[in-house]
Amino acid sequence: MGRNRKLMTETRTSGDTMRTAKTLAMACVLLGASSVLAQSKPKPAAPTAPSSDWIELFNGRDLSGWTPKISKHELGENFADTFRVQNGVLQVRYDKYQNFDSQFGHLFYQTPYSYYRLVVEYRFVGEQAKGHPGAWAFRNSGAMLHSQDPKTITRDQDFPISIEGQFLGGKSDGSARSTMNVCTPGTEIVVNGSLYPEHCLDSASRTFDGDQWVRAEFLVLGSGQITHFVNGKKVLEYALPQFGGGVVHNHDPAAQPTGKLIEGGYISLQSESHPIDFRKVSLLNLAGCMDPKAGNYRAYYVKSEPATCQYARPASTP
Repeated sequence: MGRNRKLMTETRTSGDTMRTAKTLAMACVLLGASSVLAQSKPKPAAPTAPSSDWIELFNGRDLSGWTPKISKHELGENFADTFRVQNGVLQVRYDKYQNFDSQFGHLFYQTPYSYYRLVVEYRFVGEQAKGHPGAWAFRNSGAMLHSQDPKTITRDQDFPISIEGQFLGGKSDGSARSTMNVCTPGTEIVVNGSLYPEHCLDSASRTFDGDQWVRAEFLVLGSGQITHFVNGKKVLEYALPQFGGGVVHNHDPAAQPTGKLIEGGYISLQSESHPIDFRKVSLLNLAGCMDPKAGNYRAYYVKSEPATCQYARPASTP
């Protein structure tokens, strides 16, 4: 996603102004807490997670656990075999389309998450579909975070209400074109203490031309902070994802409670008219049991979920 960003800036009403004030107050609290932590003694290195704790959302064989939602089609209809798996790669293709015709698609994973690390390895290939929406969609795709439940997406809705980690490929003409930007269909974010007024915000990544693989990683902390990394390098950071704004059409207004913070949601991969491959989609859940006495305690968890704790039963006495 990401058409003409300047033209998509939303004009705020007086109600928006009040909401902005509340959001800024929340941002100040977060910034103040960060300042206090920064002045304290250095933190020890973050605990690492064993590789076995990572969840392979894409199993490398088929689309198990995933459900497509393509605009102008019902949930679950994989129109024209848009999403497919070949040779261990999840492919997005348009060779069976007669015309793209704004049939924007999203492939949703079955489980919603709130606090997590997500790794997506992708590459752009080939040429845009016939009837594509414009040059803005050239080598353009993304991973949608904190998305609405796909069951609440209307048949003709173009994009899910979500936070998009935007993937862009270079034009191979020497121009700069960053990847792992953020776009906000039906949502808003806070950047440097203020609600960001435009639809998309560029990251600090370099340009990736050609068909090279790129490793994208997200650190998502509920309704707090979201950080983007490209090939291990931090390129973007923002906070307080919330419902609001535009750039989503034909949706149910009930799915967009303006001003409400978004604590979590579904993850989806996008089809936006340019072929793309995904060879890895992995997630590390950062929410779970934080009681060291429990058998499923993990030192790397950042969100406590006491109900998930599992304790060994005491040995019976003779």
